[in-house]
Amino acid sequence: QVQLEESGGGLVQAGGSLRLSCAASGRTFSNYNMGWFRQATGKEREFVAALSWNGGSTYYADSVKGRFTISRDNAKNMVYLQMNSLKPEDTAVYYCAAPLRRSAVPFTHPREYDYWGQGTQVTVSS
Repeated sequence: QVQLEESGGGLVQAGGSLRLSCAASGRTFSNYNMGWFRQATGKEREFVAALSWNGGSTYYADSVKGRFTISRDNAKNMVYLQMNSLKPEDTAVYYCAAPLRRSAVPFTHPREYDYWGQGTQVTVSS
């Protein structure tokens, strides 16, 4: 059973930065692509970023491109989301996700992911 645990959320002023972490366990972490999603109150869960099993390919939602960076450390079974220049509209619960199956290209839709963490709240004040 794959387990994911996010950390690093909090309250930050607009323009500030946060770094989210996701600890993974339960299978060979380095074999699988990973993703970050977020869900604001009253809205659907949306894609934020994803990266390939070796970190060589990254994908971002247009809304975060140039501000967020996804990365991973396969030796530590960790995936990260560095968030800079935060905006109030970035306020949401952020989730780390992993797919059941391997793929050549990371998925960007929530339905393609089978394992989810409990989420970490990010609040950006104006």
